[in-house]
Amino acid sequence: MPNEAKKIVYVFIDASNLWQAQKVKGKMFDFEKLKYFLKEKFNASELQVFYYTAYPKEGTREQNQDGKHKFYTYLKKGLGFIVRKKELKRIVEHSDLGDSIQEKGNMDVEMTIDAIHFCKKYDTAVLFTGDSDFLALVNYLRNGSKKVFIFSSKNNVSQELRTGGDGYFDVLNIEEDIWGRDLKHRENKP
Repeated sequence: MPNEAKKIVYVFIDASNLWQAQKVKGKMFDFEKLKYFLKEKFNASELQVFYYTAYPKEGTREQNQDGKHKFYTYLKKGLGFIVRKKELKRIVEHSDLGDSIQEKGNMDVEMTIDAIHFCKKYDTAVLFTGDSDFLALVNYLRNGSKKVFIFSSKNNVSQELRTGGDGYFDVLNIEEDIWGRDLKHRENKP
């Protein structure tokens, strides 16, 4: 790509989709390495990264959530990411067997709004997600003359999204070192 013009690249990361790949790999992404990799891969003169995540409401987990919030601060202040986060919604489901609580933290709408809102500012969109619902966004951006690339993993990407953009990359097969520390597994308490 030496003669190719530099371009502005915006990256939209669905954290829950990345989590699935990280569990398979057994390692966390090193987001500083990932940012550098993407800048080089797409010959970007400017790279803006958005990170979308939902987190447990205070008091709903036994473990302390301070580490998550320090991580979000690192992404924002240390790496210059735009972090979009919200508390998981708690939905009570009633049944004859009793009530159960489900948590939902879908960030698809926020990700789509940002991709469309900022589309005049970038040439290339990189989506870290495997959800087929994003095919409409991919088509919208491509119809607006944007290049759109999908990053996900074979165990977590829809066929429609894998083939719908200008290119697909399985994060589990990236040759460059974008991985950080090993995942730690929490002990299950009896």
